[in-house]
Amino acid sequence: MANLTTDFYTLVEAVRDFMELGGPVLYWIALLALVLWTFLFERLLYLGFSHRQAVRQAIDAWNARNDRKSWYAHQIREKLISETASRLEKNLPIIKALVMLCPLMGLLGTVTGMIEVFEVMSISGSGNPRSLAAGVSKATVPTMAGMVVALSGLFLNTWLQRKAQIAREEIAERMTFSK
Repeated sequence: MANLTTDFYTLVEAVRDFMELGGPVLYWIALLALVLWTFLFERLLYLGFSHRQAVRQAIDAWNARNDRKSWYAHQIREKLISETASRLEKNLPIIKALVMLCPLMGLLGTVTGMIEVFEVMSISGSGNPRSLAAGVSKATVPTMAGMVVALSGLFLNTWLQRKAQIAREEIAERMTFSK
């Protein structure tokens, strides 16, 4: 048990050091990552648990219809497909916007870090590399963190969008016009 608490405190200390190394923008990137991953996990949970039931309800509603050949029936079919797909695509635009915001927050960290570097250079001159190191790390660490968060979110967002497109096509195939 003592080893576990020591490992936990070591991890907390490493995270704290990393956050201090990257400056205040890194806290905003961490918050952005938390919000992004909350939305991603919500979509994954919906896909894993609730989506099958929504598809089943839409197909059952279609199969319960007597008329499947009229223009009105085609419109109802399209409505069922669209509603089911839109439930699956819910929050995907928000996720996409959050993914696009991550590199911009990293760029903000780069700018604030470079401002610190120029400030140190104006005070002490360019002859002291040790004093420049803190500003350079505050310029590079947020950029890296923003890109890592963006890439991880981009991968899952692309996968979810592809899954939604495939699900829309599968629902359309399962809703036949003949009875």
